Amino acid sequence: MSKHVVAALQLGSDPRGKQATLEKILSYEDQIKESGSELVVLPEGLLGSYPKGEIFGTYLGYRLDEGREKFCQYFKNAITDNGPESEELAGLSARTGASLVVGCIEQTQHALFCAAFFYDPEKGLVGKHRKLMPTASERLIWGQGDGSYMPVVETKVGRAGAVICWENYMPLFRAYMYSQDLEIYCAPTVAVTDIWQASMRHIAHEGRCFVVSAVQYLPPPEVLGVDVPHWDPKEELMRGGSVIIDPQGNVLAGPLYHEEGLLTAEIDTDDIVRARYDLDVSGHYARPDVFKLVVDTRRKLNVEKVTEDCCCQDK
Repeated sequence: MSKHVVAALQLGSDPRGKQATLEKILSYEDQIKESGSELVVLPEGLLGSYPKGEIFGTYLGYRLDEGREKFCQYFKNAITDNGPESEELAGLSARTGASLVVGCIEQTQHALFCAAFFYDPEKGLVGKHRKLMPTASERLIWGQGDGSYMPVVETKVGRAGAVICWENYMPLFRAYMYSQDLEIYCAPTVAVTDIWQASMRHIAHEGRCFVVSAVQYLPPPEVLGVDVPHWDPKEELMRGGSVIIDPQGNVLAGPLYHEEGLLTAEIDTDDIVRARYDLDVSGHYARPDVFKLVVDTRRKLNVEKVTEDCCCQDK
């Protein structure tokens, strides 16, 4: 069967914290079921939040104590891959029968990562991608993922992978993802500019794959009851812009602006084959005799324990 329904769930992080955000996600269970969606993509940093406008008390050369306290609170609002929030998401996937790609802030012992968790209806959490290159001041609060966290996951719809926000402007990362025979290119983000829409259409057309981009929507600060420095309290923090695009760059659904909602589209994965008839950047349109990309997918650790193997000792 080549026809499927995919979706982008456009939501914003609840300022009350991860539990309130999780409840908002779970409230869409019936809509996901009714839509027949087999794969649902959620925005960047949804669980754990994208702290737009926050400076965490940092100035060049010094950090303020109040900024350290804000970071401590932000750290506690992040989720883990084996915590209760992850279990709830696995349950949502199982009950709806939909694979989920969830943008979140992942808490580890030593760092926070902007991540995308992949959930399978039968197997639960089956993979995660950690953002390789946090953008600008994001580097103050998030670590960098390495090449071991760039999965492509088998779903009912096809092979799915995630590229988060401005990672999509890393041409070599895109080239690697295309080479993995990616069919559903998931792009969780908080980017709300018009150029983002052009980029998503270009990527779908370049990679000859379906693109599902899920964007956060957040109303004005005065509606949320929060204060964002240097921001008009009456202006939307994030206007959304979730969109679904076919392998030739045609918009199938969206962009959705100025509201939360489940954006869906029926796709035909045979369209990927049709589109690659005249352009396949990892296949017949490649020139490996001229260009070559080397990708290191090994896990990187700054401390490795090496012990002597007793079997190698003389007896």
